Amino acid sequence: MAQPSSTAATAAAAGVKSAVRTVEVLEYFAERPGLHSLADVQEALGYPKSSLYMLLRTLVDLGWVETDLTGTRYGIGVRALLVGTAYIDGDEAVAATRPALDRLADDTTETIHLARLDGTDVVYLATRASQHYLRPFTRVGRRLPAHATALGKALLATMSDEEIGRLLPERLEPLTDHTHTTRAALLDDLRAIRERGYATDREENTLGLGCYAVAVPYRTPARDAVSCSVPLARLTPGREQMIRDALFEAQERLALATRHL
Repeated sequence: MAQPSSTAATAAAAGVKSAVRTVEVLEYFAERPGLHSLADVQEALGYPKSSLYMLLRTLVDLGWVETDLTGTRYGIGVRALLVGTAYIDGDEAVAATRPALDRLADDTTETIHLARLDGTDVVYLATRASQHYLRPFTRVGRRLPAHATALGKALLATMSDEEIGRLLPERLEPLTDHTHTTRAALLDDLRAIRERGYATDREENTLGLGCYAVAVPYRTPARDAVSCSVPLARLTPGREQMIRDALFEAQERLALATRHL
């Protein structure tokens, strides 16, 4: 078999490097809403300013990045939204869980979320708004650290302690004063979650908000989880029990709906 020439190998390597830079630029904008200067992007990513400028102009021309009227500030473009929407629309698990999410929202009248584990974070794939005036707001596509959410902890609890040790550092970044800040404390919480079958967070990522979650059991370890979020001002012991019962019933319906996946 003929070996690729050094010229071809160099061109291939350059293409891979360009692709990596393109993805990193798009992820930079996705994680930082609003418009940013060339200097801001260059400082964060460390690319040569001239090549970064050419890459940004190419992405602007293709619709992946947008710019202001001055042409000096950049942000994520509409094509990224189209790709994100296509991912949600084409995902079999999201489609299969819709009836169960609708039923859970009706049963609890609270905010319902479906999220997926992505590395050390959870990404929100679907949401059902609360029927109450006082309610949390979470958009599809939002990303939060798994260790600081009931959704994430429900998913981490389906993994072994050894797998979690490889995934998460010993020191964890807090979002509030109630967030676990060590892997050891998180592991203790996860053991309790495995025993009772559901995860909770109480102001661990948002002050004034409680959340309950269960994993969707179509994979092991689980990839997706569903949650119910409720302001603490509305979280009486009776309502807490009702939410737990509704989540367990939803988990059974979700297991049936996703058994073919």
